[in-house]
Amino acid sequence: MTKYNAPVPITEHYRTESADTSPESEQVMIDLARRRTPGEKASRIWGMMEFVHDLAFAGLRRRRPELTDDQIRLRLTARRLGRELTMAACDWDPDSDER
Repeated sequence: MTKYNAPVPITEHYRTESADTSPESEQVMIDLARRRTPGEKASRIWGMMEFVHDLAFAGLRRRRPELTDDQIRLRLTARRLGRELTMAACDWDPDSDER
């Protein structure tokens, strides 16, 4: 085990990332994360990104039920890219409500 993979010793000063997680449980989660291959890690990240996108889509759908799926996608794109890039890439001003 290299110094980068060495477990952090659990001492009286050890603080977990989450107040409701025991130091022993956190060490198990860290160990499992370290054992994942780069592909497994990328797959988990991609899944989380899709989940966040789905939440954003559902939130916008709930606030603006009159919009089509394409209009929602365009507005989500504008949130990620910003106004200037959206105007250049999509020929649409996200500050206007038209399209």
